[in-house]
Amino acid sequence: MPRVSCLPGLLGSVLALVTSAPAQTVDPHLRVDQFGYRPNARKVAVLRSAVQGFDAPAPYTPGATIEVRRLADQAIVWSGAPVSWRGGIVHAESGDRVWWVEFSALRTPGSYYVHDPASARSSVPFDIAPDVYDAALRAAVRVFFYQRSGFAKSPPYADPRWADGASHLGPEQDTDCRAVLNPVPSTSRDLRGGWYDAGDYNKYVNFADAAVSPLLSAYLDAPHYWPDDFGIPESGNGIPDLLDEIRFELDWLLRMQNVDGSLLHKVSVTDFSASSPPSTDTAPRRYAPATASATATGCHVFAHAAVAFGSRPEPAMQNYAQQLDAAAAAAWNWLVLNPSQIPSSYNNQGFANVAAEDSPYEQDMSRLAAACWRFVRTGDPAMRAWVDNHHVDSHLFQWGWASPWESDLHTALLAYADAKDSTASVAAAIRQTFGNSVAGGSHLGRYQNGEDAYGAHLFAQDYTWGSNSTKALHGSQFLLANRHGLAAADARDLHDAAEGFVHYLHGVNPLGLTFLTNMRAAGAEGSVDEMYHAWFGDGTPWDNATTSLYGPAPGYLTGGANPFFAPDPSYAGPSLAPPQGQPAQKSYRDWNTSWPENSWEVTEPSIGYQANYVRLLAAYTIAPAPRLAMQMGEVLAGSPTSVMLGGAGSGQLVALTVALGRGRYSLSLPFLELDLGLSLQANAGDNIFGIAFADSQGRVVAQLAALPPQAIGATLWFQAAELVDIEPSQSAVIERTVR
Repeated sequence: MPRVSCLPGLLGSVLALVTSAPAQTVDPHLRVDQFGYRPNARKVAVLRSAVQGFDAPAPYTPGATIEVRRLADQAIVWSGAPVSWRGGIVHAESGDRVWWVEFSALRTPGSYYVHDPASARSSVPFDIAPDVYDAALRAAVRVFFYQRSGFAKSPPYADPRWADGASHLGPEQDTDCRAVLNPVPSTSRDLRGGWYDAGDYNKYVNFADAAVSPLLSAYLDAPHYWPDDFGIPESGNGIPDLLDEIRFELDWLLRMQNVDGSLLHKVSVTDFSASSPPSTDTAPRRYAPATASATATGCHVFAHAAVAFGSRPEPAMQNYAQQLDAAAAAAWNWLVLNPSQIPSSYNNQGFANVAAEDSPYEQDMSRLAAACWRFVRTGDPAMRAWVDNHHVDSHLFQWGWASPWESDLHTALLAYADAKDSTASVAAAIRQTFGNSVAGGSHLGRYQNGEDAYGAHLFAQDYTWGSNSTKALHGSQFLLANRHGLAAADARDLHDAAEGFVHYLHGVNPLGLTFLTNMRAAGAEGSVDEMYHAWFGDGTPWDNATTSLYGPAPGYLTGGANPFFAPDPSYAGPSLAPPQGQPAQKSYRDWNTSWPENSWEVTEPSIGYQANYVRLLAAYTIAPAPRLAMQMGEVLAGSPTSVMLGGAGSGQLVALTVALGRGRYSLSLPFLELDLGLSLQANAGDNIFGIAFADSQGRVVAQLAALPPQAIGATLWFQAAELVDIEPSQSAVIERTVR
C-alpha cells in the first residue's frame, strides 16, 4: 500500500495514506510480505489452510487461478495457478496445508494485492518498489536511539509519544556506579551511556558484541552508502548515522575498560526491578568485576570497530580508530598476561539477574575474531599466527558446518581471508570450508528442496528464545557466501533464500504477523502490538499499539515463536495457548505480561536480535543486494586470474569491473541501472575487464589479464553488474591483494 516516510516524529503518528480504491476484505488464508517486494525479488505468496494449531480448523482450497491486482483500480496485472506444497501434506512446523503462488515476473513498481476470484479472498496490500523496505530499516536502526541509557529522548529526534528524560543518572546510578560487592564511594565509576540490553535497562559487555558486530558488518558491507539522515541527534554531522549510533555503545564499552586493559563484566540493578518510563527508574546500579570473557569480547568489538571507523577519511574518525586500536591491544595484552584467569566463570555474586557469562568455547572464539580484525587493521604477524594456529578450533572446522549463530566469527574469518598478507593456504581453507557448508545440503539445499512451506527453513528445535533473530542470522549467512563469491553457481538461490527470511519476518508466516512493533503507519498491517519491555510494559500508556494511549515505539523486532515456552510453575491462570501446545511457527502470542506468565520468553526484544535484523534488511535496502557472485582465487602476478560469475539471467549482458579503491558510482538510464561500490575512472569503461552474455544457467567465465611483478602488494577491488533496468543487479565488492 502507499507508504509514509520514516522521519522522526512521523512514523507511527501519521495515518496510513488513503487510497481511492474500494476496500478489500483481507483474508487470513493469504500471506504476503506486508511491506512488499523489490522489483527483482522472487515473489511468492503463500495460501494456507490451517489444519493444526489454535486457528484450526480453517479449511480453504484456492481456486484454479490466483490474481495479482493493482490496488488503485483492481485491474488484474498478473494471474497464474497455485502450486500445492509437497503434494498437499501438512507442514509440521506450522500445522498448515500450503500452496505457493509465484509472481516474480511482476516487476512494475506500484501497489497491489493477491486475490482469489473463486472465493473473493484478498491479501493485505503491498508495494513493489526498489525502496520498499526503507521505512522498516530506518525504524529498526532508530530503535537503538530509544535504547540509549543516560541520554534524553527529546523532540524532534524522538516522537513526542516516546519522549523521555535521560535515565539512570541519579545517585548511585551510572555516573556514580559502584562495585557490587563493595558499594562504597571509593569504588564509584562513571559508566554512563550504552544501550539497554533488551526489555530491561541492564548493560552487559558479553551481550554487546552480539549487537555491535552485526551493525559494524552492515556498515562494512556498504561503507559508501549509509546515510546521515536517520533523525538522531548526530544526523547531519557528515558521519553515517549507523556509525554515530554504534559509537554511543562503543564509548560505554571504553568506560568499562580498566587501566590494565581488562573489562568490567556488566552494569545492572541487583534484582529485577525497572520503572516506566526509564527516566523514573531510580534503583541503584552496580558493576561486576572484570572477567576474561568480557575482556575477550571487548577486544573483539574494539578491533572490529577500529576497522570500520578507520575506513573513514575524517581526522576525527581516524583518531577514534586509533583509540579503539589501543583499547583492543590493551585487552589482548591483559589476556596474554593472565592465562590463569582464562576462561572465566563468573559467579554473579551480588546479583539476581543473568550472569551473562560466555562458555569457554565462546571466549576462545572472541579471541580468534579479535585476532582476525586486528590483523586486518594492523597486519600484525602475531595476529596472523594466532589465526593460522586457532582457526581450526572453530566449529566451522571441527564440524565442517557453518553455524548461523557464529555469523560474527565467520565474518571475521572471511575478512582475514581477504586481507593483505594473510596466509594463502589458510585463506583458501576458510573460504572453501564456509562456502561448501553454506551451499551444501544442510543449508542452501533445504531452500532448494523447498523444505519450509513459508520459505524460511529452521528445524523445529531451533524455534527457541529469539527465533526471529535466528531467522535473520540464517539469511545473512547466505548473503555472506555471495559477498565473498564462495558458490557462484548458486548465487541466485543464495540471494533468494536470504530474502525469504526477510519475507517471513514481514508477514509470510502462518500468523500473518510482521514481527516489528507498531509499524502499521509504514504499511505493515499485521505488525505486532506488544512486546515485553519495561518501558512499554503491561498497563502503561505504551502497552499496546492498538488499545493503549501511545503503544510501543516502532520498529522493535520481537523474540519470535518459541514452542519451549512455559510460564512460571506458580502460574494458575487460564491456558496460555498459544504459545503453548502449538506447532513451532504458531508458538507465539502478542502479549507483554511479566511474572508469572513470563512473556519475555516470546516477545522480549534485544539489541542483538535487532542488529541481526538490521544487517539482513540493510542488504536489500542500503545498497544493491549481492544477487550476483564473483568466484575467484588469489590474484597472482604473472598469471591470468580466472573469474566465474553466477546469478545472472539467462542471456543477460554482464560487465566485470576492477578498481583500485572502493567508492560509489551510480548510473541511471532508461535501459540501465547501476550503483557500483567502486571508485571508477572518469571513463568507467576503462575499469571493465570482461563483458559477456550469461549462459543458460546465468554464468559467465572471464579472465583478468596477467599483472606485472610491480603490482605485487596492490589491493584490487572487483564487482560485476548485470546490465538491466528498474533495479541494479550486481555482485558484492570483492577484495584481493596481488601476491
